[in-house]
Amino acid sequence: MDGLSYWVGMAAVAVTATTGVLEAGRKPIDLFGMVLVALTAALGGGTVRDLLLDRLVFWIADQAYLFAALFAGVATFAVARVVRLPADLFLIPDAIGLGLFTVIGTGIALDAGVAWFPATLLGVVTGVLGGVLRDMLCNEVPLVFEGELYGTAAWAGALAFVGMLAAGVAAAPAGLLAMAAIIAIRLAALRWRITLPRFVARR
Repeated sequence: MDGLSYWVGMAAVAVTATTGVLEAGRKPIDLFGMVLVALTAALGGGTVRDLLLDRLVFWIADQAYLFAALFAGVATFAVARVVRLPADLFLIPDAIGLGLFTVIGTGIALDAGVAWFPATLLGVVTGVLGGVLRDMLCNEVPLVFEGELYGTAAWAGALAFVGMLAAGVAAAPAGLLAMAAIIAIRLAALRWRITLPRFVARR
């Protein structure tokens, strides 16, 4: 899955940078701020993953990821200035980025020799942390902490990915199926308002 994972990772960076601009667009933020949010959303999760794995951070090792995030962020900023976009449009590319990043992160952790269970958690970190940082910069409660299934969808897909690998499924189809599962779970949760139970203290 090496060649495929590279381009999937590039797509994930571009898509997630787009979500950063779309969410930041709901705030009075200038172009520099938009680019900062886009880069944070696109690169944050993978950066933390690489630091935890003690490997060279992916966008430092290959600056093409940085250029992809910059281009996607600026392009989205330009389009949003001339086209009226729905306020919650970012949720769709966010679901796509969640699926792509989670599986790529899990695969990278497995390739680094990490056991399957912590590898799935590193996949979740890769998938959700950029969005957490994006939401914090935009002064919003991170999606992973509330609302419809988010981190749960990522973890389910990561577990499905390692399960398929253990069953002998080739990495490429296993990864694509896991990505599709994460995206489908997240979009279904948004459509039918599926959530986990919330903590309510007994009075």
